[in-house]
Amino acid sequence: MAKYEKDQVLTGKVTGIQPFGAFVALDDETQGLVHISEISHDYVKDVNDYVQVGQEVEVKILEVDEASKKIKLSMKATQEAPKREKSAKPARRAPRRNEASNFKQEEAPGFTVLKDKLEDWIKNTNFKK
Repeated sequence: MAKYEKDQVLTGKVTGIQPFGAFVALDDETQGLVHISEISHDYVKDVNDYVQVGQEVEVKILEVDEASKKIKLSMKATQEAPKREKSAKPARRAPRRNEASNFKQEEAPGFTVLKDKLEDWIKNTNFKK
C-alpha cells in the first residue's frame, strides 16, 4: 500500500459493484473504492449505468488510509468537468423584504372579504370581555 500516494492517476479493474460505489483493483493485492459521488460529474442513480465488473477504468487516488488499509478513489477527478451553460432567462429571486412590505391588502380582494366577515364573526361568538 505504501506504493500508492494521493493524487496518483492509475488504471484499475472494477472488481465489484455496490449501491454505494464500485470496488477497483489497483493490483493483485490492493483495491480501493470509488464512491457513487465520485463516479461521474453527472448525477449517478445506479452505479451499473456507468461501470461493469471487469471493466478497466482510470482513477485518481483521493486518500490513502494506512491504518484502515483503505484507498478512496475517484473516476470523475480524471475527467474534465462539463461546462455549464448560462441560461438565457435570469433566475427568479425571492422578493426583498422591503418589496414584500409594499403589498397592499386592497389589491387582493380575498383579504377584504375576510376583513368584512371578521367583525360579524366576533359579534356572533359567545366570547365576553
